[in-house]
Amino acid sequence: MEGTSDFTLVTRKPCFGLPTACPNCLPAYIYLKLSHLPFQLAFNSTFPDSEELPYFENGTYVAYNNEDGGVIEKLKKDGIVNLDSQLQSLPEYISLKALIVSWLQEALTYEIWVGTEGISASKIYYSDLPWVISKVLFYKQTYLAKNRLGLTKENAERREKLIYKRASEAYEALSTRLGEQKFLFEDRPSSLDAFFLSHILFTIQVLPETSVLRSKLLEHSNLVRYAEKLKSEFIEASSSSPSPPLHSFPSSFSGKGSKPKSKPKAEKTEEEKKFKKRARFFLAAQFLAVVIYVSVMGGVSSDDMEYEDDD
Repeated sequence: MEGTSDFTLVTRKPCFGLPTACPNCLPAYIYLKLSHLPFQLAFNSTFPDSEELPYFENGTYVAYNNEDGGVIEKLKKDGIVNLDSQLQSLPEYISLKALIVSWLQEALTYEIWVGTEGISASKIYYSDLPWVISKVLFYKQTYLAKNRLGLTKENAERREKLIYKRASEAYEALSTRLGEQKFLFEDRPSSLDAFFLSHILFTIQVLPETSVLRSKLLEHSNLVRYAEKLKSEFIEASSSSPSPPLHSFPSSFSGKGSKPKSKPKAEKTEEEKKFKKRARFFLAAQFLAVVIYVSVMGGVSSDDMEYEDDD
């Protein structure tokens, strides 16, 4: 492991007044801020629907979002930074984690892709893509999100009520637990604070005012104060730093770290060529995905198609 000055977190771009508007990236960013671990922030827009983002790297070490339970769990497991070492065996920790990582995450996924009809999702993930590709990718991800949530034409209304009911209960329990404490566990931050703070900031700043989930959250003023205090201390205090650079994925996603920053001019040109090739390959792959997706959806029954229209 190299020096801490070489730690880099690569996320999706900033938006809506947040350092990164990606709901998967923001918890990792906040976790590192809560731990006071020095790191550089970089952005990657090459593969907008990649499951690897966010990822954390240091030299040859890389922790991806879609491996080993995600970036935060990987950093804890590998001993890089673990805010939960004295907490994760507590019954309260386990129950709070279920509320935040399960119930609230499910509600947020529903709001992003279904409840608000993707108003925010398009800007977060696809604003840099051609209109046709962005629309197809959006409908593809919406379809996948509905599958993950177990939504069908028959149970859509019942599932929606259950999702919002659980979210309301989670907010109530977390509001009671928090009171006027600085963190969920009195005076010490944890990964649950990172997930919960990320959820609150995203819900308030990214979701539209018509959002049902947003209105339920705003009923609990102490949760809003909690988020405002931590945002001011851990996020806004460092917002005056220079804009992070764009960042390409580690070569072939092989788990290798980023290249050294100082390179000969010819080497940089070669890297740019590889980057452009990856971009062209991505567009070609997405076009093929569109063809396959349309072919598959063409065989869906008329009832299913009516359900999609109703949403």
